Amino acid sequence: MFHLPHSRPVRFFILPVYVCRYNVGDQFQNAKLVSIMFELVFLGTSASAPSAERNLTSTLLIHEGTRFMLDCAEGTQRQILKSGVGFKDLRRIFLTHGHLDHILGIGGLASTLGQWDVPVGSKLEIYGGRWALDRVRDLMKVVMRGKEVEIDIEFIEIKPGVLVQEKNLTVSAFNVLHRGTGNFGFVFEEKSKRPFLVERAQTLGIPVGPERKKLVAGESITLADGSVIQPDAVLGELVPGTKFVYVGDIARINEVVEQARDADGLVMEATYLDQDREIARKHGHITAAEAAAAARDANVKQLFLTHISRRYSGYLVHAEASTVFPNTIVCNDLDRYIVKREKNQGD
Repeated sequence: MFHLPHSRPVRFFILPVYVCRYNVGDQFQNAKLVSIMFELVFLGTSASAPSAERNLTSTLLIHEGTRFMLDCAEGTQRQILKSGVGFKDLRRIFLTHGHLDHILGIGGLASTLGQWDVPVGSKLEIYGGRWALDRVRDLMKVVMRGKEVEIDIEFIEIKPGVLVQEKNLTVSAFNVLHRGTGNFGFVFEEKSKRPFLVERAQTLGIPVGPERKKLVAGESITLADGSVIQPDAVLGELVPGTKFVYVGDIARINEVVEQARDADGLVMEATYLDQDREIARKHGHITAAEAAAAARDANVKQLFLTHISRRYSGYLVHAEASTVFPNTIVCNDLDRYIVKREKNQGD
């Protein structure tokens, strides 16, 4: 336990595969100890209805300053304020499906953004299946009526495949089975990179500066003595980027295992325990044990469980899941984690 002046206590849990947890008010975010790849903020972790301890499901994913809202339940904007992350640069919402406990917060959030937090020329992008988007459009008709709220909203219908392609990140969607149509999981994957071998560059006499940048970009350089250095001379083996997978409500794990193969972090629902698996089947959900089995079979490094029913304690959910897959975390509201691929020796 570390205590910082004028801040809340900070706790670091160094978990498998370079995952760590920290509290709101963390002043170490820019330090090497928690160099951010994917930052997870669990804004709500309850299933179907809120409880005194848990808000409805919503998760904020941050990658190199870019924010992705994963589902947006009732009360989400208040959870954003409580988390301390604020509304800055919140422009993309990804919906796993269209059930009300995953979408009702969009109206209030859009109203807030539209009134005081949207820079000129920006817009809110909402990604979802056709049925989910139809429900959100109906909700927004009420929010936008009377022009009290002015915000540009783009509705983007999801199809399996790549949704977003950025410099160092690809976001893809895949189908999952739940009640109704248009249910999706999401894969966030960094591009693979070849590490720059600093010691080798020093041995070859390559100065710090634009020459090294060119080599990293795959260009050869000529040194002052006339020698030509090729990129292969100072670049290591290809290292896969960090992979994170987010899944909402599902009725079975079949579609998840291959998509989550070798992921560094996997978020799944744990609505029911195995003792109530017949109820789970009836409502199109899985058990904590099944979520853990998916993580085990996919060779996932860390499993995060959310969408917890009010009928169970987190302790019971963890007890069931960790028996199948030990690297399991049962998430609570406002929990924050860093997910980063573990570096190999020499990286």
